[in-house]
Amino acid sequence: MSIKLLLLVFSALIISSRPKLIADHHLSSRISPFPSQSSPIPPLKAQSPAIQSSFPRVPALFVFGDSSVDCGTNNFLGTLARADRLPYGRDFDTHQPTGRFSNGRIPVDFLANRLGLPFVPSYLGQSGTVKGMFQGVNYASAGAGIILSSGSELGQRVSFAMQVEQFVDTFQQMILSIGEEASDRLVSNSVFYISIGVNDYIHFYIRNISSVQSLYSPWLFNQFLASNMRQELKTLYNVKVRRMVVMGLPPIGCAPYYLWKYRSKNGECAEDVNSMIMESNFVMRYTVEQLNRELPGASVIYCDVFQSAMDILKNHQLYGFNETTEACCGLGRYKGWLPCIAPEMACSDAAGHLWWDQFHPTDAVNAILADNVWNGRHVDMCYPTNLEAMLHA
Repeated sequence: MSIKLLLLVFSALIISSRPKLIADHHLSSRISPFPSQSSPIPPLKAQSPAIQSSFPRVPALFVFGDSSVDCGTNNFLGTLARADRLPYGRDFDTHQPTGRFSNGRIPVDFLANRLGLPFVPSYLGQSGTVKGMFQGVNYASAGAGIILSSGSELGQRVSFAMQVEQFVDTFQQMILSIGEEASDRLVSNSVFYISIGVNDYIHFYIRNISSVQSLYSPWLFNQFLASNMRQELKTLYNVKVRRMVVMGLPPIGCAPYYLWKYRSKNGECAEDVNSMIMESNFVMRYTVEQLNRELPGASVIYCDVFQSAMDILKNHQLYGFNETTEACCGLGRYKGWLPCIAPEMACSDAAGHLWWDQFHPTDAVNAILADNVWNGRHVDMCYPTNLEAMLHA
């Protein structure tokens, strides 16, 4: 191991032992969308090539969530959860880090192509003009959860409730700019993509923060999360949102971090962790079904990421993957001990890997997930229908 890599490992250990930074209850939902002058990452200008539709199928794509769909929010926050340095982004269109927690694209990038839209910019990376938000905004923040304090040990992040508040603020700005009728029409015909909840397990329940496990069984905790999600989706509905995609949680028990933590001998997934995730997905799917019955004019679909991911794991060779347990970038067994913090820690080619780092998939996996959300190309993972069919309904 080189001296440089040893120094990086030592630095990571120091960082991991630091006291938590500012928790997000100190972070105003009205954080300015103007970029920080000291930020190393400029707002992304590139548009996605390849299969982009010749005309937009919807007015806009709005994104809420965590690191699975963060495209640069955390570049502007005081947090350890950042992806603004190589090797993150090395296989992206610009071959530069953008704040995406992947070697390349995230699922919403591929879906933006399908919808005929440009890549959705981060809310905090906006120039501050309302017109720049008419084709969509990404509010997602790495480390965020449904619970306000989830991920607090990482530093600042924008929780789901605060992301919803930021959208309400965006909506009000639209009304002032183009009027209420035009704003209602834009929002009601747009797609809202929500991918959040996994940090409530990784950084809260599994770590037993505030002795939560003695207060809530996994089943009751799942119901608590679903109840909070339900309330936030209703808030979105009350500001004219009608088309929503709610993503389920992935099998994090198969992620390199938990393979390392639970000392998996031959790459077996941590079944106790996955069982909680499956229960959560069951409750969330039922919640979505209830909302479709209760909210007139709403079209909410639930997409089972766990189902799609397990199909990839089971049939990895058919999908073209040859490494299913070890991350491309990291350190330790399964490269799950330390996070991806330097180019020297990354494999030379991520194409054959399912996992990019401790918790996040490669862009090859993200492309498959996006295809399944769009039209169930590989697995019918969305209920009651896929995104393409929802738009044609």
